[in-house]
Amino acid sequence: MIHEGVITTLNADGSAHVSPMGFVRDADRVDIAPFVPSTTLDNLRRHPQAVMNLTDDVRIIAGALTGRREWPVAAAHAVRGWRLADTLAHLELEVREHDRDAVRPVFRLSVLHEQHHRAFCGFNRAQAAVVEAAILVSRLDFIDPGKLASEITYLHIAVAKTAGDAERRAWRWLLDAIAVHRRHTLEVDALYCD
Repeated sequence: MIHEGVITTLNADGSAHVSPMGFVRDADRVDIAPFVPSTTLDNLRRHPQAVMNLTDDVRIIAGALTGRREWPVAAAHAVRGWRLADTLAHLELEVREHDRDAVRPVFRLSVLHEQHHRAFCGFNRAQAAVVEAAILVSRLDFIDPGKLASEITYLHIAVAKTAGDAERRAWRWLLDAIAVHRRHTLEVDALYCD
């Protein structure tokens, strides 16, 4: 099963790089496969530690994909790096091994520390829709425009019916990214949920 989280890796200047990341968890191990090229990949090759943040704030996921990477962080405990300051839980990780795949190398990371900060309040359809839309936005350079239009239109239903302020803001950021993308002509005005 692939879970969605937010990984924080250490930039060369010591700051946190915040990025959405799918991951597979198996007891004391987390596997991730960052794309080539990516800052997450470069950071892990230079400093083989990271933090996987488990969050229900979809603004962080949408924000990271739309140029909003400045989120409050706190120092990690067992690794040199940062965790999100406001997250449900976090896993502090160290690279155990990785391959050299030319497109998506797989990193296998050991869990060195795990901490829970607050309870999960339950599933929300708008949050799930924003995560799905964020994945689509991350693939704008190669996704078929017709598929994008169909899926965004469908996801809009959940956002319109169940979103709170945070989800509406994240949705708007994603629609704005689609509206300015060179390959896509999706008319997004009717899909905003203000």
